Amino acid sequence: MNKKELKKICQDYAKKQGFLLQPDPVLLDRILEGLLNREKIYGLRYCPCRRVTGDIEEDRKIVCPCIYHKEEIKDEGHCKCMLFLKKIE
Repeated sequence: MNKKELKKICQDYAKKQGFLLQPDPVLLDRILEGLLNREKIYGLRYCPCRRVTGDIEEDRKIVCPCIYHKEEIKDEGHCKCMLFLKKIE
């Protein structure tokens, strides 16, 4: 998978969930690069903002989109890595 394909997947997910995808192209590129690097290293797209522990059950929670992102967006306006943002209406 390349960055363009991953961006499309993330855009589709954000739209479906009612979120915004990170609008800053430089920051978005860094986040996508981090996800792709982790996929190369670990075999899964772990959130670049979270520590991979080696515990398979625990680490499943941090595969992007992680289990924490919806609550973080609700509470903080964005997920921890800032890939997804709350849509302001």
